[in-house]
Amino acid sequence: MWLDTRPTMTRDPGTHPPAIILITGIPGAGKTTVARALAARFPRGVHIEGDALQQMIVSGRVWPEPPAPSAEAADQLHLRYRNEALLARSFFEAGFHVVLDDIVIGGWLDIHREVLAGLPLYVVVLAPSLESVKARNAGRDKDVFDTWGYLDRDLREQMQVLGLWIDSTGQAVEETVDEILERVWDVGKLTL
Repeated sequence: MWLDTRPTMTRDPGTHPPAIILITGIPGAGKTTVARALAARFPRGVHIEGDALQQMIVSGRVWPEPPAPSAEAADQLHLRYRNEALLARSFFEAGFHVVLDDIVIGGWLDIHREVLAGLPLYVVVLAPSLESVKARNAGRDKDVFDTWGYLDRDLREQMQVLGLWIDSTGQAVEETVDEILERVWDVGKLTL
């Protein structure tokens, strides 16, 4: 495999007008870590974590279970996506760069398209190798790979032509953030 060792010229995040960047990928792909680090690069940056919104439901919460969420879990997932998009809109309208992280695959992206219509929405798909995700999972306090690894196939089939795809296998968090800042403005914009 050829490795490009040329220095990258990462664009100054402060020179780009506020935008909303949705980072998606399978569980264990590094979405939350990358999203937080990306938001920190902007002069006014916000990180909205999808799982945190789900955890706001303190009674009656139903997490999605494979292979498909139950009716109640799907309703809560719809509410979660809608509310994260509404929150993103609110922060964006106040002049912040907004970085969302969540597992958004296929038709679920339509909720974001609807709520964020008319706003600059960029999509980043973190797609490290399954071996890399499995290795990351081994160091976590929760097992996500065995339960959710199959989503990699769904992600690659249903999101293949959308946004900026990054194979973050072997990249440090800052390298992934650098790559996002260098490339997302040119290839990540989602047409609403």
